[in-house]
Amino acid sequence: MISCNKELKSMQITTSPNVPINTVPIISKYSNIPPNNSISVVTQHNNNSRSGLNDHESILNINNVVSSLFGKQFVLAVDDQVYAQPLVISNLKINNILHNVVLIATVNNTVYAYDAENGDAIWNKNFNPAFFRAVKNSDMTGACGGNYVDFSGNMGIVGTPVIDSANNTIYFVTRITSGTGTYIQQLHATNIIDGSELPNSPTTITAIYDGIGEGSKAGVLSFDAQKQNQRQALTLTNGMVYISFSSHCDWGPYHGWVLGYDSKTLTQKIVYNNTPNGYNAGIWESGMGMAVDAQGNLFCVTGNGSVGIPSDPTNLINRGESALKLTPNANSLTVSSYFTPFNYPFLEQNDLDYGGLGAFLIPNTNLFFTGCKDGNFYILDKDHMGEYNQIANNIHQTISLNNPGANMHCQPSYFKNTTNQFVYVWPENEPFHQIPINQNTQLFDMSLQRTYNVNGPVGQNGAVISVSSNGSIDNSGIVWVSHAVPPFDAEHGVRPGILRAFNANDITKELWNSNMNYAIDGGGNYAKFSSPTIANGHVYLPTFSNQVVVYGIKQ
Repeated sequence: MISCNKELKSMQITTSPNVPINTVPIISKYSNIPPNNSISVVTQHNNNSRSGLNDHESILNINNVVSSLFGKQFVLAVDDQVYAQPLVISNLKINNILHNVVLIATVNNTVYAYDAENGDAIWNKNFNPAFFRAVKNSDMTGACGGNYVDFSGNMGIVGTPVIDSANNTIYFVTRITSGTGTYIQQLHATNIIDGSELPNSPTTITAIYDGIGEGSKAGVLSFDAQKQNQRQALTLTNGMVYISFSSHCDWGPYHGWVLGYDSKTLTQKIVYNNTPNGYNAGIWESGMGMAVDAQGNLFCVTGNGSVGIPSDPTNLINRGESALKLTPNANSLTVSSYFTPFNYPFLEQNDLDYGGLGAFLIPNTNLFFTGCKDGNFYILDKDHMGEYNQIANNIHQTISLNNPGANMHCQPSYFKNTTNQFVYVWPENEPFHQIPINQNTQLFDMSLQRTYNVNGPVGQNGAVISVSSNGSIDNSGIVWVSHAVPPFDAEHGVRPGILRAFNANDITKELWNSNMNYAIDGGGNYAKFSSPTIANGHVYLPTFSNQVVVYGIKQ
């Protein structure tokens, strides 16, 4: 890694010219004046609890999200696939004019800023340095035996960026290569008004950690920019930008890393490795970001790998197959609570990664929610997660779907109406679930759940979900779902997609979907692990069709 960093510093780095806009949006009918009380979506799934809920949506409701009133408004053209969830910043002053702005990052390492109300292009910039290009799936020469198709091409910006709205800064990670064996990952901090790099940006991501685990040399592990997969969304909290990593098709040696950077200086402050004396333990979480509680603790889930030490699986040194509560202490992260399933050897042996569903802190509770490829939901007390017991799990609640095909490659969401609170989740090969949480016991009440079992996601990729509402007003709650159209499996290919809207109080009532009138409202190819963004009367649907499709009330 040191040689890579020196190579970059020895070059005069210039970014490529702006990528031309090839599609002119239909804008004549739409005003660029931001609506009153505009809101922003500055991080993956709306907030650091990762609830996926925008409860300040005053325009859309169950009465106007119907085919006669709601549909596609315009399309935002980009240069490649969109794995990162689009973000929205409201009331941004550009040239003395207020705009709501949608920011879109692509796997070609390009970021676009569009007017979020009418689709006018504001700026776009490609962040590949001269003589470098975005990393591609074909560069992962050892992944899946050299046939790596989890991605179909470029793999530049994948993890959803995060915005510091107080300082007009967006943070994102690019992955680049010279094409001759040099692989580099860089953290960028750029101005959201014009895309210009801030001081010290970009910074090349390197890290070392004491350990004798797989790939170590002389008792030290070094971050491998080729093998470490930056799939999870970035997290911004308490002046730190956190970046986490997994792998590509378990191509080792690799480890689960969490790196923390000062948001103002981009100085690396924190390095955490979850298996320094072991192997693997990638942090995938279907693209969701690490969750953060009110005390500043970070929560993540490690998908596989070493657990403890051979003589003691409770030892904190290696924490694969685990949910982790990580507490910042000066320049380090400490495991202050954890949970590891009692049957983790079986999970590891059978590639049943823990935590594929992501890390979700349920609002208005003390609960942490995740799921495993074994078809189980796990509900934990976030502060007393249950640790490890070799006989039985000592946790708040376990719910089995009794379905080995429900592998939890999905993103859940949440809504609280006037009387109840619900979690929504749609794993692959399963019905759509709306599960109420009992206010008194804080248990998921499966006896009162609703399910919807029509044309859901199949194969090895579930649905990604967001929710919009106007506070707790019942008829304002809408569940927005994006998934690949069955019978297509989005795990290893680009597949046609669908956007669907359901009544949040009763998901058996589908309000609208983009295939009711596909010729007019069709969204294109499904964007794996990238939830729709709802803000200010619009739904921004990322796609793998080189576009973000914008839906709203017809004019």
